Amino acid sequence: MNPENYKILVVDDEPDIVEFLTYNLKKDGFIVDSASNGKMAIEKAISFKPHLILLDVMMPDMDGVETCEELRNLPVTKNTLIAFLTARSEDYSQIAGFEAGGDDYITKPIKPKVLISRIKALLKRSGQIVEAVESNVEVPKEGIYIDKERYLVYLNGNEITLPKKEFELLSLLQSKPHKVFTRDEIYQAIWGDDIVVGDRTIDVYIRKLREKLGDKYIKTVKGVGYKFSL
Repeated sequence: MNPENYKILVVDDEPDIVEFLTYNLKKDGFIVDSASNGKMAIEKAISFKPHLILLDVMMPDMDGVETCEELRNLPVTKNTLIAFLTARSEDYSQIAGFEAGGDDYITKPIKPKVLISRIKALLKRSGQIVEAVESNVEVPKEGIYIDKERYLVYLNGNEITLPKKEFELLSLLQSKPHKVFTRDEIYQAIWGDDIVVGDRTIDVYIRKLREKLGDKYIKTVKGVGYKFSL
């Protein structure tokens, strides 16, 4: 991958950290912009249209979790990669980040080379950014229809908005109906070896999918994993 093709938005209320991250990212070839708070981050994300947002958790007024939730509710940023960068490593903090729609949770301090490696892994696994285009595909009025080209999901004819990782998880399970995907298979396919996530991450995403789609389609196979049921 060529870093010059990717834009990163750095969001942190500490100027020294913003300067440090911006310097190292630009040094590696990325296009970088920055914001010092959540409100500014949302405004910059709309205009700058980054491929990835590095988002601090602990910020005044609007913290990183709240900012992430707002970004996920905007059409222009609902599929943008968001990586939390924070000194907080508690499990409950990580779970809150993933529940808000985060794609990764990176703990400070971190060496620049390691951070850039994590960023490149995220961008590589995200694949090509898909732009929404008009389609003449007829959406069925019953059941689930997944438009993988446009990153859209329809439930009983109604469009359902899913953040990128939720969409990828649903697409994986639906790709082989009735196959039981083990937790390790899901981790590998969705996050890969380069991304470290907590043990409850999959459970969080499964719960969020069920909240939006109901309990009918995603079944738990105790001690093994999950499957998609038609």
